[in-house]
Amino acid sequence: MVIDGVKITERGWAGHLIFADACKFRRNTLLEYKDKKWIVSTAGAMPANKYSLEKNENGFTTIGLGRYYETMAFEAKKEGIYYEADVEKQLDFESKWYIGNCNFNTDQQANEMHDKVVEELIEKIKGEWYGRKID
Repeated sequence: MVIDGVKITERGWAGHLIFADACKFRRNTLLEYKDKKWIVSTAGAMPANKYSLEKNENGFTTIGLGRYYETMAFEAKKEGIYYEADVEKQLDFESKWYIGNCNFNTDQQANEMHDKVVEELIEKIKGEWYGRKID
């Protein structure tokens, strides 16, 4: 899909979070504009296990301090035939980036959060980034 000249590719694997494979929710969106490639990644809804320090009433554990879901964005780097998140080059954004609860219908909120970050970064990848031009 292309929106305002930005190619958007939804991918079927986690984009960040070392234990994302244990999460029930994973989204990874590649944004491409000219020579820039950015990744928006959301993960969450991790079931508690015997190593979890805490779990909520629905059996999920946090993935960070007070977070059951989180969205992050990164510049991308080529790894083999794919572009993956360069976790050393995190991108800032103003949209909401975490959800502090988890039940059986929070995935919709996580999708909306991810989509808002994608929308924000579509505008930023094309031009101004907090007052400085992105080359």
